[in-house]
Amino acid sequence: MPSSAQRARHLRVVAASGLLGTAVEFYDFLVYGTVAALVFGELFFPGADPAVGTIAAFGTFAAGYVARPVGGVLFGHFGDRLGRKSMLLLTMGLMGGASFLVGLLPTYDTIGGWAPVLLVTLRVVQGIAIGGEWGGATLMVVEHAGEGRRGLWSSFTQMGAPLGSLLSTAVVTLVVALPEDEFAAWGWRVPFLLSVVLLGVGLVVRLKVVESPLFAELKQDRAESRLPVLEVLRRPRPVLLACGVGIGAFTAQSLLTSYLIAYATGIGYARPQVLTALTVSASVALVVLPCASALSDRVGRRPVVLAGALATAVLAFPVLALVDSGSPGLLILAVVLGHGIAQSTMYGPLGALLTEMFGTRVRYTGASLGYQGATLIGAGFSPLIAGSLVAGSGDGTPVALLLCGGAAVTAVTVLFVRETSRTSLTDTAEDSDAPHAQQITA
Repeated sequence: MPSSAQRARHLRVVAASGLLGTAVEFYDFLVYGTVAALVFGELFFPGADPAVGTIAAFGTFAAGYVARPVGGVLFGHFGDRLGRKSMLLLTMGLMGGASFLVGLLPTYDTIGGWAPVLLVTLRVVQGIAIGGEWGGATLMVVEHAGEGRRGLWSSFTQMGAPLGSLLSTAVVTLVVALPEDEFAAWGWRVPFLLSVVLLGVGLVVRLKVVESPLFAELKQDRAESRLPVLEVLRRPRPVLLACGVGIGAFTAQSLLTSYLIAYATGIGYARPQVLTALTVSASVALVVLPCASALSDRVGRRPVVLAGALATAVLAFPVLALVDSGSPGLLILAVVLGHGIAQSTMYGPLGALLTEMFGTRVRYTGASLGYQGATLIGAGFSPLIAGSLVAGSGDGTPVALLLCGGAAVTAVTVLFVRETSRTSLTDTAEDSDAPHAQQITA
């Protein structure tokens, strides 16, 4: 058995690994969403009306989300069968590699219709990798953490989202300062190519990660699940509830980051003003996320997630009004309130909550399917739907309605989820097959 000092050191390495993995994920996600909003319409879908081009660009954005549940099943299966660590090295390599290759893609003017086809293909590869990334990274942290502090330690994985946002915004801010023709010619490629640096750092840290002690014990007892996805889907209630709980956070996240760039620049804001608002919001989120997660260790996951969902619904129309004001200062306030505070309060405890819903035998698969299902529904199609509705109506009301709808789904679902913050993660093969091991009840 490792000493307490060794366990503490292992936990810090695992937390850093989770942080960097999610940072790579959200860096790639936000760089793609930002560049799609700015130039992908004209580069990969030329000749279309600007609004149609933007919708098409966000359609490729959605393609990556459709692939995420596939990645959750694929990497979840091998993560629950063979181990967490090897899958995490593979998912990070695929994520960063696909992003790097997007930066090398020829555009429509060079190879015609193959350009959008290759773009969608890389988005699908990236989506499959991301589908297995979060579940493995989060449950590794949670399974290494001690009882009573799982929420706080899992927040490091969640903090990768604003960290990735800060990094992507910083890089994009530099390249959008280029003359417009240079940005369209080569500047948009730089953020994708630079992702290889973040990938290298992440892989070095991941190589030092120690396998989950709970999985190692399961492996030693030869109690692994033969087909984790079937074991999860045999009782679909937990994974459906896990999906529903996350929808509000991802709807808010996608609408108030990626889609906001297209919407705000469309009503007259300069690109640097929007990127400044996102930078301030991400900085606030880096503080709110660990605070909300630590609070969930004390008062429970459900009350904190519910508070974030209610705050998102209450603030939806005021946030839209602040954005529509045309004031850069009020734009910053809007994004900080809606994303930096309300969305982060919802998102912070999700890492611990979703992993606590499943037994060790199927935890990678179950948590991944729930999380990626939520991202598909909440984030994958929200920008596409918002862009279509705003183009048709001429105002931003659909954005606020989508925010309220996502928050309502989370608020209702969390009422049916059992509180898990005091639940032990230790289970046996028999426990994982039993209904109570899913740790959810009405």
